[in-house]
Amino acid sequence: MVRTLGLTQLTMIGIGAIIGAGIFSLAAAVARDVAGPAVLISFLVAGAASLCAAFAYAEFAGMVPKAGSSYTYCAAVLGEVVGWIVGWDLLLEYTAIVAVVAIGMSGYLGFLLDAVGIHLPTWALGAPGTGSGHRIDLLAVAICLGVAWLLTRGTRTSARVETVLTIVKIAIVLVVIVVGFTKVDSGNLHPFAPFGLGGAFTGAATVFFAVFGYDALSTAAEESVEARSKLPKAMMLSLAVSMVLYVLVCVVLTGMQHYSELNPSSGISSAFQSVGLSGLANVIAVGAVIGIVTVTFSFMMGAARLWYALSRDGLMPAWFGAIHPKRKVPHRATWLIGIVSAVLAGLLPINAVAELTNIGVLLAFVVVSASVLVLRYRKPHLTRSFRCPGMPVVPVLGIVFSIWLMSFLQWQTWARLGCWLVVGLVLYATYGYRRTRQVMPGGSVDLDALEHISDTDDIDDIDDTGAHGDSGGDTAPATAR
Repeated sequence: MVRTLGLTQLTMIGIGAIIGAGIFSLAAAVARDVAGPAVLISFLVAGAASLCAAFAYAEFAGMVPKAGSSYTYCAAVLGEVVGWIVGWDLLLEYTAIVAVVAIGMSGYLGFLLDAVGIHLPTWALGAPGTGSGHRIDLLAVAICLGVAWLLTRGTRTSARVETVLTIVKIAIVLVVIVVGFTKVDSGNLHPFAPFGLGGAFTGAATVFFAVFGYDALSTAAEESVEARSKLPKAMMLSLAVSMVLYVLVCVVLTGMQHYSELNPSSGISSAFQSVGLSGLANVIAVGAVIGIVTVTFSFMMGAARLWYALSRDGLMPAWFGAIHPKRKVPHRATWLIGIVSAVLAGLLPINAVAELTNIGVLLAFVVVSASVLVLRYRKPHLTRSFRCPGMPVVPVLGIVFSIWLMSFLQWQTWARLGCWLVVGLVLYATYGYRRTRQVMPGGSVDLDALEHISDTDDIDDIDDTGAHGDSGGDTAPATAR
């Protein structure tokens, strides 16, 4: 891979991952169905839980300039099996997040097409069960495949597109806030918590995936210039900016239109239309489409880099992690993730996919928070460009917050996660355990060795044929991870 991403581009990728379906689609759906105007509390609770985990991620990012993110962190501290479980878990979750935000974008894209007189056939308007005659969400499928194509063009090109689109998205969100506040009716904010605080907390568990984009950001470590110093800063900046925007938009959304009348597919545009601002509603719909593209970009990029790391370490076949010889991106993994996310987006309703993403990421947060706590006492000598504050309280709060939010998710979501993890353990026992010892003798991550890896030089561990290193054989030094 080639290191081309600076602080501005990293921050934009983080904001691009965080600001998207959470504001433009999920906020309205959660407000209407489970929280009311207290959706504001939902985002604040989710943001507080996310911040605790963000500190842990930032400390690891300041030590380990590698593409594996949570997988590498957890494997280094708690062992290969735990690392594999987290990596396998997040591979599904990142792919599912791409599907969720594509579904959210399709609602706004449909809103725009209707505005210009283009009407898709009923069968193409949504997944089965989301409406009469619905068979597939065709727009969501097209979005997933289009973003996969963009990502295979190369990191520098796609990151430039991401930066420009994120700036446009922030500008439109600011317009929503400024103009929307002039149309807020305080009467719409009463009752503030019609479903009780329990509804707000349930909403927090649902919207959580909208406030953790820095996790996907950390997978870009091997394409970042001076990753140890810039990644922690980008994580904190992107989360801070995004939370301020989330809070303000929640007030505008539920203040402009009564929560019971919100449109879960195109919430903000429909709210502006309801107060006579149809022209601006169309502009916002354009912003929503742009905004959600950036989220899809960030998480699909994260999933592909995670798959690359798992393949490089022998836990999955090296074929999947092959780097394109010219564009220097994991093109096979990117296309496979694009296809799988397209299938999920086309055939599943948004709530089912959103809960599946949340439980997996919350599980990863529990393990990462525990890992940073263990590592601080096990290896205090390691150089840390960022140190998680409030030790040991903050990591413990991250663990407690995450488990608490997981308790609000439906049992079916737990069952799906359990089935996926069982499949992962079978794959590890039958393939990964043996193969990783051929590729990585010892099968362990040496943090002391990782500390000396340069975060300014380019890294090229897998060539297009899937061979590791320059030897072309099946073995590589244990410190390569």
